[in-house]
Amino acid sequence: MIKEFRLPDLGEGLTESEILSWKVAVGDTVTLNQVIAEVETAKAVVELPSPFAGTVAALHEQAGSVVEVGKPIVSFEVDDAGASPSGASGSDAGASPGDAPSPAESAAKREPNLVGYGAVVEKSGRPARRQRSFDAGATEREPVREPIPAVAPVPAVAPVSTVETTAPPAVASETAAEQERPRSTPPVRKLARDLGIDLELVKGTGPGGLITRSDVQDFASGSQAQVSAPEVAPAAVSAVGVSTERETRTPIKGVRKFTAAAMVQSAFTAPHVTEFLTVDVTPTMELLTRLKASREFAGYKLTPLTIAAKAVLIALRRNPSLNSRWDDGAQEIVQFNYVNLGIAAATPRGLTVPNIKDADRMTLLELSTALSALTDTARSGKTSPADLTGGTISITNIGVFGIDAGTPILNPGEAAIVALGSVRKAPWVHNDELAVRQVISLSLSFDHRLVDGEQGSKFLADLGAILSDPATVMTMI
Repeated sequence: MIKEFRLPDLGEGLTESEILSWKVAVGDTVTLNQVIAEVETAKAVVELPSPFAGTVAALHEQAGSVVEVGKPIVSFEVDDAGASPSGASGSDAGASPGDAPSPAESAAKREPNLVGYGAVVEKSGRPARRQRSFDAGATEREPVREPIPAVAPVPAVAPVSTVETTAPPAVASETAAEQERPRSTPPVRKLARDLGIDLELVKGTGPGGLITRSDVQDFASGSQAQVSAPEVAPAAVSAVGVSTERETRTPIKGVRKFTAAAMVQSAFTAPHVTEFLTVDVTPTMELLTRLKASREFAGYKLTPLTIAAKAVLIALRRNPSLNSRWDDGAQEIVQFNYVNLGIAAATPRGLTVPNIKDADRMTLLELSTALSALTDTARSGKTSPADLTGGTISITNIGVFGIDAGTPILNPGEAAIVALGSVRKAPWVHNDELAVRQVISLSLSFDHRLVDGEQGSKFLADLGAILSDPATVMTMI
């Protein structure tokens, strides 16, 4: 019996994903929940487990293809015992697209299968597209009146939607666009761009002519002869195989596409106001040195960002309006009684803003550990979709790039964002005398619909007071 596995809805309202790589090939025997592919959504890279135990009959999409949710990506040959995936009834597993229940019926009876939920299929056989605003992640948690356990939600990953067919499908035909673009994976395309190599001139030695990393490296070293030049506008290539094109075009997709849309939506929806404050943080830097030398923080990564994040959380208690959201649909201001602290992270895939759940409940040591884990996960591209939604306020550390101040754009659905500039030695009046001190510029952007100028100014003043004299905290808590 042949079973088709459709690209699942990953529970984030996203309509497409790019297949980064296949972990299996036609003819391979797989077990239930074995990782069969790695896919990239607009928010994260996710491993896709197999919904069946059986043999891979066909791969309908190539690595590097952008696939719509609900489109078949792989077929399995399974016996009757393994026909129904975990959590799905036998009748549901064998249903055809035309017999699929309505979205309302599906939502009413849908049960968990594998580690997620299957895509809702309409009568047309296409997945129902859930309309979701950029700040929808925040709506999953309304104002809290009881204590919240400090446990991060588990992301819904790799749901299943299946359709039974009567015969093994043939190898999927490529679209015209796929035929025009050389077959390769995103990492290989990036390597080619970095080396200035036109993939049209590289011969692929991988399965089905797939261009591999070694193919690009061989071409760059001159050990591989270039293929016949295409008929349309070939790039000029030097004797060493380096492209001399005057411009490079990169498809807008994945994280960069999502971030661009989010920033445009934020900039033209929320009326931004930005305020600046420069303060002497010499006492904070001295405190940081003492903490690093203490036994309690031995082996932990403690940075100025850690101290600044804790200061933001303390200042937020006195100025809760900055920890809120504008609900346009309900015409309400949602006040959060918890803090999911977002940290802007520059990654190879683009800008992401993962957040630390219930950061306000953490000690400085716990916050340090959470920040280190968040940074490492973001840089490796393994941030889960759940960690990218539900933020309530954010910090962007532009100081690591040597920048003093800026006007950060709000993360959609949040009322404020703090930008930390670089800590620099500068002449400063200290105890009525001119001295060399360590100073930092703080930038605060806020949504003027939610935060008045007075409230924003008080928050920024409190933040500056804490960083200029950590002992001030004793008067605030």
